[in-house]
Amino acid sequence: MSKGLTRREVLKAALASPIVAAVSRLAPAQDKSGPLDQLFKAPGRVVVRGDAGNAKQVHLVRQWRGSLCISRVTNRGQRSIPIQEVILFDVPLTYPPDTKLYGEGFQMLTQTGGTLGQPVNYSQYTDAQHYKLPAPPGARVLYGMMTVSPPAGEHVLYGFTSCRRFAGQFYLRPSSLQIVVDTEGRELKPGETWRLEEFTVRSGSDREDLLAGLARQLAVNHPPILGRTPPTGWCSWYFFGPRVTAQNVLDNLNFIARIAPQLKYIQIDDGYQPAMGWVAPFVAEEKSHLFTQHPDWFVKDSEGNPLRSDRVTFGGWRHGPWYVLDGTHPEVERHLEMVFRTMRRDWGCTYFKLDANFWGAIHGGHFHDPNSTRVEAYRRGMQAIRRGAGDSFILGCNHPLWPSLGLIHGSRSSNDIKRSWDRIRSTARQNLSRNWQNGRLWWNDPDAICLTGDLPLNEIQFHATAIYAAGGMLLSGDDLTKIPPARLEILKKLLPPGGVAARFEDDSLSVGTVKLPDTQMVCLFNWNDKEESFRFKLPRLSEVSDYWTGEKFSKREGWFTINDVSPHTAVLLRVV
Repeated sequence: MSKGLTRREVLKAALASPIVAAVSRLAPAQDKSGPLDQLFKAPGRVVVRGDAGNAKQVHLVRQWRGSLCISRVTNRGQRSIPIQEVILFDVPLTYPPDTKLYGEGFQMLTQTGGTLGQPVNYSQYTDAQHYKLPAPPGARVLYGMMTVSPPAGEHVLYGFTSCRRFAGQFYLRPSSLQIVVDTEGRELKPGETWRLEEFTVRSGSDREDLLAGLARQLAVNHPPILGRTPPTGWCSWYFFGPRVTAQNVLDNLNFIARIAPQLKYIQIDDGYQPAMGWVAPFVAEEKSHLFTQHPDWFVKDSEGNPLRSDRVTFGGWRHGPWYVLDGTHPEVERHLEMVFRTMRRDWGCTYFKLDANFWGAIHGGHFHDPNSTRVEAYRRGMQAIRRGAGDSFILGCNHPLWPSLGLIHGSRSSNDIKRSWDRIRSTARQNLSRNWQNGRLWWNDPDAICLTGDLPLNEIQFHATAIYAAGGMLLSGDDLTKIPPARLEILKKLLPPGGVAARFEDDSLSVGTVKLPDTQMVCLFNWNDKEESFRFKLPRLSEVSDYWTGEKFSKREGWFTINDVSPHTAVLLRVV
């Protein structure tokens, strides 16, 4: 900002320029050279479809309240204008290439880590490649939130703190960052004003505190509906898959009643239904009764026909291509409410795992309500489900992450588990990177604990320790009628889940602490292929024991060191 201009003159100049953001409050004095001040000074613009000259008729206002930014766009013209997106901030990136990066995806299976110079996908199921979400040339797109951690200096968090109508995005390029609201080409009528999604930028020396602050503000805009404790149960999928039988379920139910009654819910996964859909509530296969009897209920293509999902995104993992129920259609809302009310009231179901929820927010289609965005279509459908499900627990899986805020009790936080070291390691990193969400936005579901199979004991204990450190839901994924006694003891030690996620020293996720009312648990993870040593500071003179083996160490104070931890091994210590 020029030293020759007063604050009033800066504001007046911004108001006079329709495509430059007007700001009603200057950045705090203590942040004159920080990321908040950088965003305050950054240009913003509105991108329209069609005649670019129409952008001059759309006025963007950014209003700061401390670290929160509330933005609006107003059409000052005489005609409706389709707004493609709003670039709230366009800033240069001056961080070095080895700056650590983390960002969320639109779909829960997408996470980005690594560094600015070498971003890393945490899963093969990425928004851009697998789900085919549009991305501008040369940019990696992150959604909802991102953090950067330069080698010298404070951590910086950028985050959208609401998701009522639009998706918040980050266009990340080697030398620039654009912070964007996707308005999906919806028409802004003459004289109409849209309130965009709330945004925050924060910096500090403690990354975990920044994430906790983001969670608090998200909870203000989307009050969580999670219960007092995370659920427990048994899941059919990871042993029986789609061939599960009623006898398989009854055998495990009988075992649980006798041996592990703390496993409360029985999650009968994909395989029981005659066609894809039902509690994958937004999708239907072409030969299903729902699709053949009500084709008008589905999201349409440009010619007015039901949209084949594989034309714009991944077509589905079984019996595809799927078609997508339109959450803005009144009949669809009544249908979803009726289906879940029947299962809750007449069948007595009190727990629902909703899979394939991403498709409820499908891009590239046309909705019954042309003014609704895909975020609104999904949220309207989910609200209908919640009305029908009543007091049931709702677990979101394969879901759009930010659009699900305030609508689900539990959130899958990783890819599917497999009985292999590569998948145990990758899902652990995915889950533990989302620990900040657990118990604040919803209960994280780190997917099932699988204790049978051919994996060596050290990798089983790594898996079990990662589930413990996630602090969320706990579902057994084994045929419990065949579980060896020693592995059953590991399962019992995970029950009941404490509901507290580990807080890690840094993003290496090597040393994490779970603070419980009467004790402290320390999680040590060797992710590598060679031996490692660890140390952590004891809070006082303490007795330390190995939670899995029961081995006790002499009382100690100060720094506690454990040497020569084998590859692919985790140690869980109880500190009293």
